[in-house]
Amino acid sequence: MKITDNSSHIFDNEKDFNNLIRIANQSIDEIKLDENPNLLVFPQKWRQGMGKKDFGKMPQICSLHKHSDCNYKLSTGNVMGFVGINDTELTISSRFCHDKGDFFLHYMLAKVFNINVVNLDLSKGNGNYYDFLPYLFPAYLQNALSQGLFKQYKRNQYNDANVKGVIDVSRHIRINIPFAGKIAYNTREHSYDNDITQLVRHTIEYLRVRPIGHTVLTSNDDTRQNTSKIEFATPTFKKSDLQKVLRANQKLLNHPYFTKYKDLQILCKLILQREYTTFGNEKDKIHGILFDGAWLWEEYIATVFNEHKKGITHKIGTDKLFEKDDVGKNQGIIPDFIAYKNRPLTASFIGDTKYKHIDTKNNREDYFQIITYMYRYSCKTGYLIFPIDKENKEDYMKGRERVIAGGKENASKVIELGLKIPQIEKTFSDFQNLIKESEIRLIKTILCPNSNPPSTTS
Repeated sequence: MKITDNSSHIFDNEKDFNNLIRIANQSIDEIKLDENPNLLVFPQKWRQGMGKKDFGKMPQICSLHKHSDCNYKLSTGNVMGFVGINDTELTISSRFCHDKGDFFLHYMLAKVFNINVVNLDLSKGNGNYYDFLPYLFPAYLQNALSQGLFKQYKRNQYNDANVKGVIDVSRHIRINIPFAGKIAYNTREHSYDNDITQLVRHTIEYLRVRPIGHTVLTSNDDTRQNTSKIEFATPTFKKSDLQKVLRANQKLLNHPYFTKYKDLQILCKLILQREYTTFGNEKDKIHGILFDGAWLWEEYIATVFNEHKKGITHKIGTDKLFEKDDVGKNQGIIPDFIAYKNRPLTASFIGDTKYKHIDTKNNREDYFQIITYMYRYSCKTGYLIFPIDKENKEDYMKGRERVIAGGKENASKVIELGLKIPQIEKTFSDFQNLIKESEIRLIKTILCPNSNPPSTTS
């Protein structure tokens, strides 16, 4: 079954309903990720790597209800990806996906994970969600190596004169008669060349010979250095050992110190098992890959601001809302983007990202949120930044003003500012060129709001 984000679909298959109802109408954390290791969510458990923000409950994958006597209604929010249970599979593409592929999701992931989009070749991809896994690999590898190179006890066999372990009598008799000065013995010692690092090495070699994977592994110095560390640590690597390594990694790592390697282990298995096995072979186990569209959109806009270096900060720290509050209390305030005048009191720019149809939905709560930010930082203008998925929304591309009631000449205003997402391009290269034009227009509209006079609505 295929559907896009922020949309609805009516279907009549009762078997699909019975399977999907197991994952619908509940937040991600209620699904118990530890019991479903083949379900990969990013950011990991929806919160890791997201700064100090308090996001409350995780979002739902989808909602599902009976629509009529024989029909069912499936609705999606900001979650994108692929998820399945038993023999039912659900693909949630971005609403900007077309028959040539989901260029926009590829582009956002590459930008957020610092992949060189110029060298990205999507022409040989299969057009499914497994193709998005390589983008995650550098981040997971970096996260794991931040705890050091993984080492574990390994049983080694030696046959020399420097005995430092338990003598293996039967092996010694078999290979050292007549005696020539060597003794067969076994040791148990720490080694960097182990089942986990071998799994990572096999993943590196798998990605290296694929267009997207090669670009991912060579995009920045950190990834190249991390790759070299794994290669240096696995001198016994053999391509023919892949099935043996996968079997050795069937059980998930549970280490008191190297805690971040578990996530890397899961990702590597998902990448490699795609070639040799199928997902979902365990009854009632959930499998797939899920992305939080709202988080991804915010991080992508952060890269756009950062590239243009205009003094706009991606806010992750907390400021006070009330003067006598402690910063760590519930009343902390965190706009997505801010350009301070007098830190932390006033700002010249406030921006909030929304991965939804700002132009068609009731945005009352969004207005309240941005107006609170504006009042707190004494900022006259606040921006709601969202992606445009229509061809005829020129007013939102220029910045559609919502003047706050009051009647004063210099009244405060909320500007709904859209970034137009190309949707008719035949190649990823064409898509890149056009979306970069959209990014430049977005920056110019913020910095020079009077260059394209917006339509005013109060």
